[in-house]
Amino acid sequence: MLKIGLTGGVGSGKTTVAKVFMQLGVPVYLSDDRAKYLMHENESLKTSLISLFGENTFLNGKLNRSYIASTVFSNTNKLKELNALVHPYVKKDFETWLASQNANYIIKEAAILFETGASKFLDKVILVESPEKLKIQRIMLRDSLKHEEILDRMSKQWSDLDKRTYADYIILNDERASLIDQILKLHKIFNF
Repeated sequence: MLKIGLTGGVGSGKTTVAKVFMQLGVPVYLSDDRAKYLMHENESLKTSLISLFGENTFLNGKLNRSYIASTVFSNTNKLKELNALVHPYVKKDFETWLASQNANYIIKEAAILFETGASKFLDKVILVESPEKLKIQRIMLRDSLKHEEILDRMSKQWSDLDKRTYADYIILNDERASLIDQILKLHKIFNF
């Protein structure tokens, strides 16, 4: 079974691409969604998060995502600590999920595959690229963030150019090139 990574900067449309692969019957592991789930449900991780961020980490039993986001995106060290804390749980969760799959290939979708070194455990990686202006528009609509906040978050991730160096395939999500055609071409390659 091929293990394919799917990555891209914030607002690139990697989740949209992942959903198309799902529609084709491909098992897709959504790292960010699983990380959020684990932060809510894993008691050991919850305790560690409270130790790292304080009592405001959870409000009424729910993860205070806006508080954590404002903390980590204004403090690079806190972002690194959060990633170092959460990623081992996600890695173990992925391995458990992977063991239950039976397909020609699976996809692991994650925003920071290269930054965390997770790409080293995958066979190939797809990078979803979009023009910066389009990414910003998407994020503003999706998350109701200000332009400056978006640029700050983008600056915390590798650029498309940095990621391109390590990617095996590129999907251009510029709302001009056919996303479906690009995905179907890769689907055919991976289904050899």
